[in-house]
Amino acid sequence: MKLLFQKLRLPLIAALLVTMAALVAQAQDPRIQTASLDHLAAKASETVDVNIDERLIRLAAKLLSDKGDEKEVKEIISGLKGIYVRSFEFAADGQYSAADVDTIRTQLRAPSWTRMVNVTSKKDGTLEVYILINGEQVGGLAVIAAEDRELTVVNLVGPVNLDKLAKLEGQFGVPDLGIESTKPKTKNDQ
Repeated sequence: MKLLFQKLRLPLIAALLVTMAALVAQAQDPRIQTASLDHLAAKASETVDVNIDERLIRLAAKLLSDKGDEKEVKEIISGLKGIYVRSFEFAADGQYSAADVDTIRTQLRAPSWTRMVNVTSKKDGTLEVYILINGEQVGGLAVIAAEDRELTVVNLVGPVNLDKLAKLEGQFGVPDLGIESTKPKTKNDQ
């Protein structure tokens, strides 16, 4: 028995290390897996599925000008590794379940993810914003917006400048999330 244990010890340790590394890598992954929501497309009256990887982001950045709002959007997306949006709009209430939303929330319980915002309204549904922190830098962002007749999941992968994030609303399939710009007020704004 002791000889058998000695023979198996090294492979067992190696397997344990590989498994632990895979679990840590999975927990730190800023990409949210949304395949569990695929079945909702058949029930939805409107669906949005945006999958922009790093290669497409670089291509899009080349098409944007270096002036005005396009310059700011170009700066924001230049460091991103991906923009992923899944949105479902339904003709009636009750077309998705709490379990559907929980498949996304479960991925955001990893040690590096932190919920920044949780707004719950009986009238308007819920809005949750999560960030993935890598050291001192934001490495990803996830938004879950759940209303009676709409479910939206937005996932930005890569460094995210939270001050400039509002500029992405309405761009690349990112819906209006109600993020207000933090621009200082001018005399004309008052």
